Amino acid sequence: MKKIVSLTVLTALVAGCMDLNSSNEPATYGQEGFGEEQLAPAANNLTTDAYLMAAAPKYYIGSPYKIEDVQYIPGEDLTYNQTGIAGIVPVELNGSKTSDGEIFNSNQLVATSKTLPLPSIVKVTNLENGNSVVVRVNNRGPFVNTRIMDLSAAAAQQIGMNGTAKVQIQIMADESAAVKKATLGEVEKAEPVKEEVVVEKVAVVEPAPVATGDYSVQVAAVYSEDNANALAKELAPYGNATVVREGDMYKVRIIDLDAANARRVIDSLRSDKGMAPGLLKAGKWVNADSI
Repeated sequence: MKKIVSLTVLTALVAGCMDLNSSNEPATYGQEGFGEEQLAPAANNLTTDAYLMAAAPKYYIGSPYKIEDVQYIPGEDLTYNQTGIAGIVPVELNGSKTSDGEIFNSNQLVATSKTLPLPSIVKVTNLENGNSVVVRVNNRGPFVNTRIMDLSAAAAQQIGMNGTAKVQIQIMADESAAVKKATLGEVEKAEPVKEEVVVEKVAVVEPAPVATGDYSVQVAAVYSEDNANALAKELAPYGNATVVREGDMYKVRIIDLDAANARRVIDSLRSDKGMAPGLLKAGKWVNADSI
């Protein structure tokens, strides 16, 4: 039998274990919804396991980016309530690092989102059978425009998903605010700032790969050419960083990579910069974790 944990008890538990801090940022969202299903009520009475509320290694939002012709703008939105198609994260990604620095575990109730802050807590309802589950969003993705979210195998099983399904995703505002505060509090404790000492942290980057392949790693898509050029200069140690203009956007890419070097660049940008880069092969978008 599932235990029902009230919001009051959950909040008291988090507050008793962690020093909480908070901040606010604006948000917009670029994914189409369906809007004609019988949606679940916003109130939630599902069990929220304690590990869902644990502090993450970092609180991550990230920069705007595009998947093909669709732009996504990550940010905070405590009213988030969207419908769309969800898929399942491949279990082969077990042990890989997520965008907020956690280790992906397909047996945990976790998920990806194109725009929500990481970590966030959401309720996911399978609109095909009415089953719901509470999950921790801790990674960017899916990097295709046909899906709004990917769930871990454990979360998908709880709502009866065997492949893809139409779902409703509702932010749990109080829980998401609490896990954000816990994460920011842990970061502040781990990295205290001493006023009398100024230390510039420089990431150790391996030599840039030789330009020999048809893969490109896209790091950002921005409207400012100056900002794009500055970012490309900063990323030069990772490879042949260049700025590509498409319409009104300036896209920063590390180009001419073979599969091995593209994998190395993606992993390095995730660990060194906290970025969630996309991947192109011969100019077409592919899954960043497919190589």
